[in-house]
Amino acid sequence: MKYMIMMFGGVGETLANRSPAWISGMQKLMMEIDGELRENGELVASDALVDPSQATTVRFRNGAPLPTDGPFAEVKESLAGFWIVDVSEERAVEIASRAVAYIEFPMEIRRLMDHQPDHS
Repeated sequence: MKYMIMMFGGVGETLANRSPAWISGMQKLMMEIDGELRENGELVASDALVDPSQATTVRFRNGAPLPTDGPFAEVKESLAGFWIVDVSEERAVEIASRAVAYIEFPMEIRRLMDHQPDHS
């Protein structure tokens, strides 16, 4: 099965309270997990995302799409990056749990839609 593991990170004040050693440790852990996934052949794709302040949000307003700068209002945690992995659900949970134990920000795991179990 293929799963997307989405990493959410704090912005602004939530990262301001983290030490340079913590930030360095978090980066090291993420690179370590990424390297293991690559080495094991479990990684389909991965990437980090720019800060949400550089995002464009498109909303439907007054009957038409309206692009605006920035993320959703009052965001404390935003999507920071992702892994797409080809693993069991248990392994996906194991990967996310390993990262969450250090970063303390949530991660979301979703099975890719075109990889649903066959119920025929």
